[in-house]
Formats: sequence, structure tokens, C-alpha cells
Amino acid sequence: WVTPTLEHLVLVGVSVAAGFVIALGLAILSHRRRWLVPAFIGTTGVIYTIPSIALFLLLLPITGRGTVTALIALSLYNLQIIYRNIVTGLANVPAAAKDAGRGMGMTHRQLLWRVELPLAVPEIIAGLRIATVSTVAIATLAVFAGGGGLGDVIYTEGVQAGVFKTAIVVGSVLAIGMAITFDVVY
Repeated sequence: WVTPTLEHLVLVGVSVAAGFVIALGLAILSHRRRWLVPAFIGTTGVIYTIPSIALFLLLLPITGRGTVTALIALSLYNLQIIYRNIVTGLANVPAAAKDAGRGMGMTHRQLLWRVELPLAVPEIIAGLRIATVSTVAIATLAVFAGGGGLGDVIYTEGVQAGVFKTAIVVGSVLAIGMAITFDVVY
């Protein structure tokens, strides 16, 4: 039980971190070029609407069966949630705070890193919280891509072996416990 649980934590942690890095890059790029926001929201929205099992299976011919496929799919699912929250956080920075930074002689880059991003942190954290909790749930389906985790316990040891009461219940309780823990931690 310990190994699948650690695999699940790694799947969640790495995919949320990768999704955050990509979403942050997209948000910074589109922050000064507002015309990119609808394109990025639309693209990440289309990815988010693909059913998770279908996305895992679509990636199999490209990336093969294993953890890499699971990490790519899970990271892609995080983009919509995290990107929207970063863009919202940056858009909600008070004009007075930006004016004060400009008045102090800050460049656009300094203004972004020293004023705008720090003030956007509450919205960014909210996006990470939602992304993390939803990734815990979706990561259980990584078993269909050979990604392991708690989905492996639930499906392989529970459904296929017919030991429904033990593996399915314990695996499900662990996944629910992780989701609640991450929700409370954020």
C-alpha cells in the first residue's frame, strides 16, 4: 500500500508543479499581451474538456505506456485551472499598487515580480489548491496509461482480482484522504 501511495503523491506533485510552471509562463506572456488570453483560455479549455481516460489513451501511441504519459496528461489538465487563476490574480492587482511601483521607477519586469505577482498570490494559491485536489482524483485513472498510483491498487488488485471490499475501499479512502489533506493544507 505504501508504494502505490507514494507513486500517487509523486504523480500529483510533479504534474501540479509542471502545470504550474507552464501556466505561469503562459500567464506572464499573456499579461502584457492581453490578446493572447482568449487563445490560451480556449486552448486549455479544450484540453480540459477531453475525458481523462481518453486523453491517457490518446497519448499512448505518442509517449508509450508508463508514468511519462500519466504525467503529461495530468499536467495538461492543470493548465486551465492554474492559468485562469494566475491571470485573474494579475488582473485584480490594484491600479494604485502598479502606479506606486511605476512612480518608484520600476521597470515592467520589476513591477511584475515585485508588485503584481506577490499581490496575485492568493488567487494563485487558490488555483493550485483546486488543481491539486482534482489531480488526486484524476491520477487514480493513470492506471490505464500504466502510470501506477492508487488507481493500480483499486483497479488491478480490486476490480480485476475481484477483491472489491479490501483494495477498492482502502485505495478509495486513501485517495479521498489525500484530496482532503491537500485541500486543508492549502
